[in-house]
Amino acid sequence: MSKTQQEIIKQGYQALIDSLGVVDAIRFIQYFTPGQGDYTQERHQFLDQTSLEEILTSMKQHQEDDSHQYEEIIE
Repeated sequence: MSKTQQEIIKQGYQALIDSLGVVDAIRFIQYFTPGQGDYTQERHQFLDQTSLEEILTSMKQHQEDDSHQYEEIIE
C-alpha cells in the first residue's frame, strides 16, 4: 500500500534529523523562506485579465488531469 502524504512528510523530517541532527535539521528547514512578491496584487492582476469562463475551463481541465491525486490515501 502506498504511503500517505503525512507519512512521507514524517519520514522526510526523520531522515533530515538522522542525517543532520536536530539543530542542523531545524536550520535547514528555516532556510526556506515563504516567498517573495505580493500574492494579492498578482492575483488581482490575473483575475482582472481572465474571464470567469476561462477560469472555470482551467479548473475543469486541472481536475481531469489530477483525477488520481489522492488515490494513495483512498486505497
